Amino acid sequence: MDLGTNNCRLLVGAPAGDGFRVLDSFSRIVRLGEGLHRTGRLSPDAMERAMAALHGCAARLARRPVRAVRAIATEACRRADNGAEFLDRVRKETGLAIDVITSREEAELALESCSPLLRSGGRRALLFDIGGGSTELAWVRLPDSGRPELIGYVSLPVGVVTLAERFAGSADDPSCFHAMVDDVADRLRPFESVHCIGHEIRQGGVRFLGTSGTVTTLAGIALDLPRYSRPAVDGAVLSRAAATSALDRLRTLGRAGLAAHPCVGPERADFVLPGCAIFAAIHALWPAPEIVVADRGLREGMLLRLIRGERGRGPRPCRGGLSPFPPPRGTLKARA
Repeated sequence: MDLGTNNCRLLVGAPAGDGFRVLDSFSRIVRLGEGLHRTGRLSPDAMERAMAALHGCAARLARRPVRAVRAIATEACRRADNGAEFLDRVRKETGLAIDVITSREEAELALESCSPLLRSGGRRALLFDIGGGSTELAWVRLPDSGRPELIGYVSLPVGVVTLAERFAGSADDPSCFHAMVDDVADRLRPFESVHCIGHEIRQGGVRFLGTSGTVTTLAGIALDLPRYSRPAVDGAVLSRAAATSALDRLRTLGRAGLAAHPCVGPERADFVLPGCAIFAAIHALWPAPEIVVADRGLREGMLLRLIRGERGRGPRPCRGGLSPFPPPRGTLKARA
């Protein structure tokens, strides 16, 4: 279970071969981090929304003979002055013991779940996860054999919720959108100066992989899906032109158009353009020719670790063959 700044998500799986089969899943937008950047605290309304979702998760778990549970919280509970107090209340009311993980473990779990999508060659990979309250980036070495190795990571204190609140209601204004892009780009440059990722991209052999609602939405738009489909999106490879075209299309829709779009919806309409601004900053600084899209993340990484723990091997970084997910498909080019 993953209690994030914007969403509460649950995934229940059973071991199957070297991976797992999904038995149940749940996702609800709770906006736990609403107002956090102004007050430094989780608000009463936000906590009540999260509690309602967590009670639902606990009820789902109670209906199954679950052998092991891992529950985590991320940026909102890391930053909030009352985060520990809230999680203590959660434990008392629901029985769920939720651990606040570090930004490094967030990067490791994302890499754990996405490693199978990095098997198709390359020397390096840049993995990014645009969240509600933060954005994690992992710079990864891809050896010829063996598991991917984390070279470096960074967690930026900006996500779709924090940007949406800082630039309240004006993300569709061009000057505001560019201001968001510039803000994020300034935060990324120290990471670039340490790892020289741009040089590596120009040399070739760098895989560019995104896992977040922003990136999966861009894929849904690029694919012209009548409604969002995880099997169609997870593992898709977008050309740079296709991703840019999808972003431009989203920016022309306006809030009403975003709310009505089947790949967005009213609950996410306020957060899509801030996410696009973060993506645009990442893609401008590191102009990779292709983007691998992953509809997977922390929950899948936790499940894989739990399964290995059940088998007596203990949690380790993901090795090849540990995931049930397919490898990436062919590159999607820009629409004519």
